[in-house]
Amino acid sequence: MIEVKNSQLSDGEFNRGVFATTDIKKGQLLHEAPVIAYPNDEHKYIEKTLLADYAFEYGINHTAILLGYGMLFNHSYEPNATYEINFDNHTFDFYAYTDIKAGDEILINYNGDVDDQEKLWFDKD
Repeated sequence: MIEVKNSQLSDGEFNRGVFATTDIKKGQLLHEAPVIAYPNDEHKYIEKTLLADYAFEYGINHTAILLGYGMLFNHSYEPNATYEINFDNHTFDFYAYTDIKAGDEILINYNGDVDDQEKLWFDKD
């Protein structure tokens, strides 16, 4: 259903993104990414590394590193996918927010809400 390929949107060292291999219907579960959670007061150590750009808020007192493809979804202010935190399973569950065609890159809004247009750190002057 999904695969990692080179992305035209990413300008990082690896230029990766997550792409649909088949048509995906709105609301369909795309991926369940397991988490490694840690207390927020330990994030100061992660901030010294490249992983800081990939960490997700995980509840009030924790931050998480996502496994699987979870850290490879690129950002859009007009995403075609969204995610929900599943605390019971310790996963981030990614869903199609719109119908997605095979070959399309799957994008999430890094703000955590599909409608949040607040500029992110890499878009600010």
